[in-house]
Amino acid sequence: MQNLNRVHLNGLRALESVARLGSLQAAAEELGVTIGAVSQQVIKAEAQLGRAVFARTPKGLVPVEGADALIARLGQGFQALSEAVAIGRQPDDTLLTVSVAPVFASRFILPRIDRFTARHPELRLRLDATARLVDFARDNVDVGIRIGRGNWPGVEADLLLPQTVFPVCAPSLARDLRQPADLLKLPVLLDGQAMFSWDVWLAEAGLAGHEIKPRHVFNEAALALEAAIAGQGVMLAWRLLALSALGQHCLVMPFAIEAATGMGHYLVTRAGARRPAKVAMFEAWLRQELEEAMADWAALDERALRR
Repeated sequence: MQNLNRVHLNGLRALESVARLGSLQAAAEELGVTIGAVSQQVIKAEAQLGRAVFARTPKGLVPVEGADALIARLGQGFQALSEAVAIGRQPDDTLLTVSVAPVFASRFILPRIDRFTARHPELRLRLDATARLVDFARDNVDVGIRIGRGNWPGVEADLLLPQTVFPVCAPSLARDLRQPADLLKLPVLLDGQAMFSWDVWLAEAGLAGHEIKPRHVFNEAALALEAAIAGQGVMLAWRLLALSALGQHCLVMPFAIEAATGMGHYLVTRAGARRPAKVAMFEAWLRQELEEAMADWAALDERALRR
């Protein structure tokens, strides 16, 4: 244990975080400090260790040869410390922290959050809206909602809803659409973070091999949806994203063709951990909301869906 007196703990955290995340900026975001502060902690830790841990390159900090063992042990050590703190903390059974993608939070959770509060007034909901995949062993998160194939390491993933995609556009742009190929004439609004491409829908529509030409690219699906509502083009959406806009007739689905992406919305928790009652209550509420949302989908009228 005496070795720990030679290097400040914050410096060791900086070394481990930079090595694991690959950049000073990412480490600064995780540690909640400035990039300059992380850089100074790394320099100080290297001086206290009496050796360089990173090489300074035009692409950033890169672990030097022989630093792998140090970095691996630091990772194991902080993992163990995180788990010890989690064990030692007095759990707050009234606070439920949910990690969720920003688009899912804004388009599905927030419009319904009052119903959760009415159903469980004893619980406070904290939404951690992030596209980052949280580490349940490190982050103070009770449950997550992710979109993918459900094969993430270190978590238990329960399917909530399979994902299918389809084009949507403003009613004004849909007036001259007669067949799926007509969509190729419209400007395309692309979600740059999407894990699927237009190829999956084009193949389903019998247009395999055709190309789309994006007009605008967004780093968030909600932004692409707002642009579609504004009549700026057509986007590839999914049910939970577009349901509200379709129901309000801000958007239409010009062709009744949906393509499966092979992905879905999943509820994720830490693998091997017992789910507390508050997580079970959230899951039950969420599944009921999804069931009602799918009933709303089936009830959409002809102005929104062309069947």
